[in-house]
Amino acid sequence: MNKISILMVILIVFALVTSGCSERTNDEKPTVVIGSKLFQESYILAHMAAILLEDAGYKADVIEGLGGTFVNYEALKKGEINTYVEYTGTAYSQILKEPALEIWDPEVVYARTEKGLKETDNIVVVSSPGFEDAYAIAVKMDWAEANHITKISDLKEYASQMTIGTDPEFATREDGLPRIKDVYAIEFKDYKQAVATIMYEAIRIGDVDAISAYTTDTRNEVFNLRVLEDDMNALPPYDAIYIMTEEFASNNPDVVEALKKLDGKIDTDSMRSLNYKFDVDKMEPRDIAREFLIQEGLIKT
Repeated sequence: MNKISILMVILIVFALVTSGCSERTNDEKPTVVIGSKLFQESYILAHMAAILLEDAGYKADVIEGLGGTFVNYEALKKGEINTYVEYTGTAYSQILKEPALEIWDPEVVYARTEKGLKETDNIVVVSSPGFEDAYAIAVKMDWAEANHITKISDLKEYASQMTIGTDPEFATREDGLPRIKDVYAIEFKDYKQAVATIMYEAIRIGDVDAISAYTTDTRNEVFNLRVLEDDMNALPPYDAIYIMTEEFASNNPDVVEALKKLDGKIDTDSMRSLNYKFDVDKMEPRDIAREFLIQEGLIKT
């Protein structure tokens, strides 16, 4: 066999080997990257997704505390992460820039959010765990009782002397303090922005007078806070949803199927209990997630 024949054989063998490797690579399941926001609930839900995907044979990476709404959403669109938990009210008002409804109807907000995300950015809702984590204004219970404060409108004569602590977004986003100002005609003296842990600690030690609380957060009870009624219906509903790009969902139907196991599995009280385990019992979010999934019969071990 001459040198040219030998070279041709080598090239053919190399091509076959390379082709075989390519097929094996294409058959492998991708590593699914899961983002999260800057608070405990988002960590727990990210790890729930990861464990369900691992149970389905995938590798999963969780990025705890990746950032706020737009950091996660942009990362999702760019393919830097493959899914994360968003909230309907946030997507409706912040991402889609939809106007406030005269009456906030959770089903209407959900439907418009689902439709808008798909039409605008080819983002699809793949799972709805079943609970709402709404924004609320909370104050210390003893102060609320002394001044007969039960609802946001009761703050009208006090707000101008109060400093409110907020998460990194609520102070400036349209469905946050600006919305409170427009609907209730009240404006706080000042605001301080921080991640949720620091925000809650700030009201505990008296560094702020009120906070933009989360309704599923057990620190409302632990720190003896009163969550005020939104009596003028200023704030939208915030139902939790797992979202991903339509392309990734179409190419990975088993990922979607794994996450759909969480549909309707977590009510508000359940989510509050899971958050309690993080905030008070100091459990790791992955352990909290695994324990819940086992309890619900979604995984075996």
